[in-house]
Amino acid sequence: MKKPIALLLMLAAVFSLAACSSAANRSETNTPSPSASASAAAETPTPAPSAPAETNTPAPQETPAGSRMYTDDCGRQVEIPAVISRFVPSGSMAQIVLFAIAPEMFVGFAAEWDDAAKGMIPDQYFDLPYFGQLYGTADLNVEELAKSEPQLIIDVGEAKKSIVEDMDMLQTQTTIPAIHIDASLATMPDAFRKLGELLGKEEKGEELAQFCEKTYSRTLKIMDNVGEKNKVKALYITGEQGLNVLAKTSFHAELIDMLVDNLAVVENPSGKGSGNEVTMDQLLIWNPDFIIFAPQSIYSTVGETETWNSMKAISEGKYVETPSVPHNWMGSPPSVQRYLGMIWLPVVLYPEYCDYDVKAEILEYYRLFYGCELSDAQYEALTANAFID
Repeated sequence: MKKPIALLLMLAAVFSLAACSSAANRSETNTPSPSASASAAAETPTPAPSAPAETNTPAPQETPAGSRMYTDDCGRQVEIPAVISRFVPSGSMAQIVLFAIAPEMFVGFAAEWDDAAKGMIPDQYFDLPYFGQLYGTADLNVEELAKSEPQLIIDVGEAKKSIVEDMDMLQTQTTIPAIHIDASLATMPDAFRKLGELLGKEEKGEELAQFCEKTYSRTLKIMDNVGEKNKVKALYITGEQGLNVLAKTSFHAELIDMLVDNLAVVENPSGKGSGNEVTMDQLLIWNPDFIIFAPQSIYSTVGETETWNSMKAISEGKYVETPSVPHNWMGSPPSVQRYLGMIWLPVVLYPEYCDYDVKAEILEYYRLFYGCELSDAQYEALTANAFID
């Protein structure tokens, strides 16, 4: 009897050990031991930084939203949208600068386009509303401007003494952010770079900046070679009667003063584009060697007038009329189109110092700043009275 009992006990022990072994195997499969985890980690390569993109968590959106703080050129901290796609200019000077870099972002203009610009400026820009100007004509319609829902109001040009108060007031009246960007003949390249960064148009801003830098530095070199003593004694004459001049040292005479010996020295230079009113006797006293007439002046009739012919410049045929489509090349407003004046007038006055193709340079300006490919016929009409035969 002892042998069968012993055999039964041995079989029970074997089944018991098998059951324990199976349970142990299940336990090792479901819960790795520390050593097993370490071994697995060592055998598995460390994921690359891009591995999270393989998970189900959505990638962050790259489209900017919200706002950003911007410090304008009069030191004001202004909260503006992160991305700008709709703006209005504060005036005509800003309009000309901004049209060069981002014409598609205008929701309206400060000044109307001249009908003569049709064929140079795309038709859709003649259909946008006009809101007037903060300065100059001072006819800005803030209510209509606000209705157009621009994201930003941009002022470009000379900083008036009241610029901070003016920008703050405009921003309060419209509830639209308003900023100022400094721009003069010397600083226009910087202005385009700032605007390029502001508007997300860095490449275009740099292209415009480089054109301005090239033109400005070349003009300075030409005038340095001419010398102060050899500058042509000249006047810039405006007005229907020809009895207004841009006075020396006035803001609007900046380019004239650079290129000629401006004889129009007066006690109180006007800050207006129309200049200072003078008498015919004063013009005869100045008796310039050369006269640059503003557009829509009396250029076409002075050669037939005895009084005007008593002036040296008129009697010798040394006078021209400033091209003006779509804007006056010498200023009024004193914006970026004055670089056309820098290209054109030195060739008229100092041809021996100018080694560039004036027509090619003018065509390049119209392409870059107006998006216009001037035809030969358009160029001839534009410059019909701009050169001496």
